[in-house]
Amino acid sequence: MPPARKNVGSVHSRTLLHRLPLFLAATWTLGVMVPVAVIGQRATEQTAHATPAVQQQKEPTPEEVKALQQKAAQGSAEAQYELGRLCFVGHGGVPQDDAQAFAWFRRAAEQGFAEAQSKLGFLYFNGRGVPLDAAQAVGWYRKAAEQGFAKAQANLGVMYENGRGVPQDAAQAAAWYRKAAEQGFAGGQHNLGVMYENGRGVPQDAAQAAAWYRKAAEQGFAEAQTRLGFSYSKGLGVEKDDIQAITWYRKAAEQGLAEAQTQLGFSYSKGLGVEKDDIQAITWYRKAAEQGFAGAQANLGVMYENGRGVPQDAAQAAAWYRKAADQGYALAQHNLGTLCFTGRGVPQDDAQAASWFRKAAEQGFAGGQHNLGVMYENGRGVPQDAAQAAAWYRKAADQGYALAQANLGFLYSTGRGVPQDDAQAAAWWRKAAEQGNAEAQRNLGIVCLSGRGVPQDDAQAASWFRKAAEQGHPLAQGILGALYANGRGVPQDLAEAVAWYRKAAEQGDATAQANLGLMYANGRGVPQDLAEAVAWYRKAAEQGLAEAQSIVGDAYYSGRGVAQDFVEALKWAALAAARSSGEVQTLRGKWRDELAQKMTPAQIAEAEERAREWMEAFAKRKR
Repeated sequence: MPPARKNVGSVHSRTLLHRLPLFLAATWTLGVMVPVAVIGQRATEQTAHATPAVQQQKEPTPEEVKALQQKAAQGSAEAQYELGRLCFVGHGGVPQDDAQAFAWFRRAAEQGFAEAQSKLGFLYFNGRGVPLDAAQAVGWYRKAAEQGFAKAQANLGVMYENGRGVPQDAAQAAAWYRKAAEQGFAGGQHNLGVMYENGRGVPQDAAQAAAWYRKAAEQGFAEAQTRLGFSYSKGLGVEKDDIQAITWYRKAAEQGLAEAQTQLGFSYSKGLGVEKDDIQAITWYRKAAEQGFAGAQANLGVMYENGRGVPQDAAQAAAWYRKAADQGYALAQHNLGTLCFTGRGVPQDDAQAASWFRKAAEQGFAGGQHNLGVMYENGRGVPQDAAQAAAWYRKAADQGYALAQANLGFLYSTGRGVPQDDAQAAAWWRKAAEQGNAEAQRNLGIVCLSGRGVPQDDAQAASWFRKAAEQGHPLAQGILGALYANGRGVPQDLAEAVAWYRKAAEQGDATAQANLGLMYANGRGVPQDLAEAVAWYRKAAEQGLAEAQSIVGDAYYSGRGVAQDFVEALKWAALAAARSSGEVQTLRGKWRDELAQKMTPAQIAEAEERAREWMEAFAKRKR
């Protein structure tokens, strides 16, 4: 007879700390809001529809141009300005010539003509027709601004905001924007709204920001329409209203503003204020992406990667990610790194993956910081370095990135790259667990169960295991089943134990499969059913669980729950012995040898051949 064996019920009390899986988590979500451009970063004249006004005017005839030239020669500032304008855009048969435009604008400006002074400032600011000179630009903007010319007032605000040609001074910037805004100049209204939104030069005030955006938006100023849409989408200074948000985004998008097109695409992808429609999302993302807008290029890559609105195509995803990544867009760098890591759409290349993760990480992108930490921890694409891994995990963890918090907790628990510290491990797991990270919830449950770094508390352990289990985490489900089976931290409830074991077992957790087999074998929480018990034990045995292999061997030997078969019995007995260690291996080896003595040489040879084939197949599955 086989030797007496330990009840598989010992599995119930497993509390080994289980490693958080080191996978590269891609931030595929479209929920990363694409930043709306701050117009204050450039001269308002470039964005306030200065040049389109020329296109709306009637083409002057040659006779009219000649008359202008005569008036200009006679000293008419207005004619000089108009000739400068024609040279600037190449209109009315006049060749485009920045130097000639500058010469005419200067003659008009020196007579005090405000529009010419403003235009002269613009030419100095951009180095058109004259060497770039921010101080000269400021000087000419100021002359026009002091005459009350709104466009110059707004541009002088830009110079103060960015410290171009003058010391940076947000309060002065806001003051000049206000002067332009109060005259109804849309560029000034928009920029004053930006100042209120960010609290630069004025107290931060979302309601004031929205009010100024509205004034500019109602004049058709696309950037302000986009900002107002964003204010509605987030409830900043106005009541949150996705329908209003998409209305304003659409107005700006139809003017061709890439930021607005991207936001409109995002709204369609999420069904915000409009019925969800991936085709429409793709359409708007593509319009913005083809203008070179990095946020849209990244989101278009997401759509291709996930097959939303377009056929799934990792190569296309990689191509769009690269366009955005080459512009320095951190999300795209991160996602391109993930494709390099997995070899989807691009050749698999750990060094390239690490390089892209680093680019994103150095911009402060938490996903890139976490993944770079993973690369350092595992020595993939970079030399293995646990201290570097810990450093990058910490950067992401400090931003609240749950995966990094969980992995940093594991490093503290094992003392890799940081001093071993159970309390720190538990603290980081708690941060991740409170964000809903199932792995951290399970690990926190384990330390609560064992009292490592936290007070021992079975009820708290059960609570954390339940949180992870309810997210479908198989290991947590199996442990929660064990707690119910043993009445630890929860009232003993065998039916509940079976329910949780089954959830884990159906996801392939070998220990849960063995424990579910145990419950069927003993009729605990379910009617006794030896055939069902053997079926679950066998699932666990096929995954290499030595205890289950030993029990399956017993079943074939005794014919309980399965037809008696000494060859199968010896096969599983041999495998169980080979996959055990210490005293258990000795006991199982003795049982294997005792069983072999009852069999013919042919049966033994057949059992050994089956065991060998199983080992080879198992090794292949594990690769």
